[in-house]
Amino acid sequence: MKSVVLSVLALFLLACEGKKEVQLPKLNQSLVTTIGEHSPVYIFFALKGKDTIADLNRSNTISSTHWVFNIDKRLPLRLVMPQVMKMQAKKEKSMHKSETSENYFSYADSLHKNLAFVSFTNVTYKMEKPKLATLILFTQNNSVIVNSKEIKKTALQDYLNQLPSDKTRTLYFGFAKESSFDTYLQNQIFIRGLKFEGFDSNSSRQEFIF
Repeated sequence: MKSVVLSVLALFLLACEGKKEVQLPKLNQSLVTTIGEHSPVYIFFALKGKDTIADLNRSNTISSTHWVFNIDKRLPLRLVMPQVMKMQAKKEKSMHKSETSENYFSYADSLHKNLAFVSFTNVTYKMEKPKLATLILFTQNNSVIVNSKEIKKTALQDYLNQLPSDKTRTLYFGFAKESSFDTYLQNQIFIRGLKFEGFDSNSSRQEFIF
């Protein structure tokens, strides 16, 4: 278990364990900078021949603590998310799990020069396309597809503002499976800035990777 108190010296944009390194995503803002007792989870970028591997190290996880996922930004979501889902399931099944413990992704705040975190405790992942939903799909080329219409990501809030407000809508978010974890985390920060009737980025939701 570890307790985190962050400072400028806490960050060299790399999270290290032994001789391995995790290149963390870089963002220019901090959502959370201090957490309590936690266990680290590492997902390293590795090569096996010509294949990219998501190398999971979870040897020090304790279910009663927060879990901090240190994930290499170069890894594609198709490799990262199955490992994340496996760890989520492991924690949920543990008899020692605390109801107040959370799961976080770590990243580097390049503006303030500190380590920061974003919670994904309330997110459930599925490696499939949803059948019936208002889906907001983030593509690899920084655009967004909503109900089969492609728009610029910067125009998404305006698009949502134009949707009829007299209908109850559940927003689902999808992500291209070949997108990097770096791009995914940038989109997570972006999602938290969206405003839409009935939408709360901190509430439980499903996300789809396909």
